[in-house]
Amino acid sequence: MTRFLVRRISLIVVTLLVVSTAIFAITEILPGDVAQMVMGQGATEQNLKHIRETLGLDRPAPVRYLDWIGGVVRGDMGDSFVQKIPVTQVIAPRLANSLILAGFAFLVAVPSAVAIGVWMGVRQGSKTDHAVSVGSLVAISLPEFVTGVLLIIVFSSFLGWLPSSSAILPGTSPLTRPLILVLPTLTLTGVLFAYIMRMTRANVIEVLNTQYVRTAVLKGLPMRRVLLRHVVPNAMLPTISVIAVNMGWMLGGLIIVENVFAYPGLGQLLLTAINTRDVPLLQTLALIIAGTYALSNLVADLSYGALDPRIRLT
Repeated sequence: MTRFLVRRISLIVVTLLVVSTAIFAITEILPGDVAQMVMGQGATEQNLKHIRETLGLDRPAPVRYLDWIGGVVRGDMGDSFVQKIPVTQVIAPRLANSLILAGFAFLVAVPSAVAIGVWMGVRQGSKTDHAVSVGSLVAISLPEFVTGVLLIIVFSSFLGWLPSSSAILPGTSPLTRPLILVLPTLTLTGVLFAYIMRMTRANVIEVLNTQYVRTAVLKGLPMRRVLLRHVVPNAMLPTISVIAVNMGWMLGGLIIVENVFAYPGLGQLLLTAINTRDVPLLQTLALIIAGTYALSNLVADLSYGALDPRIRLT
């Protein structure tokens, strides 16, 4: 186990280093002047020269990158080019908002998907099973922005039940206006729910066809007891790994969903950083996203190894 953790953590560090290098290189080769974007089109050449010196843009790119890496090691992510404050102060409230949205989506999607997946697996081949399977395929095939727009049209424009925008004032928690969380949560939940539900259903069907389950049924054990003691625990092993992996996928969905609903989270902040070429902010956000993906995969492997004693992590 120790060797496995050391190897995986080392791989995560290398991955983050590669991601940060790639992001820095891409921002360097993109057309446009960062100083011009920060100061605006009306800036004089003297002002542009001053801002380049202030932000360190007059130094060679490798030197700036190595300085930034050194700061990261010390816990200093640098200052935002645009907002002129530490990147951590810019990200902290947005990260909290994204965690709130992701948390609600997980609380809605995971328990309901597992319960319905078990139910559909037991009722394989029924009309309800076919209907739910088709609906889940539709949910998986629709991009998040399409699902979000459809929900806005139905629940905001047509019915008028929910707000179409999730924008709030800076420094305000979305929990103070819970209605703005409903549509983004439903949008984010769609694909996650459908994927976990289908995975659970397939696992339940597979376990139901095993010899030990058939033997338990032939012995006359109540079906409820068979499900709770034999089917569900074994069917949940691969499902738990899928849930852990989807923790990383959730951030990708957040980027789209937050911009559709103008929700003030990491996704909207990432798009702003790209548009303004705010390199320190962009690099830090990229590290957070890449780190979340890597850690979610590590959690998936660890959880699978812990739940299934036949698997050894080496």
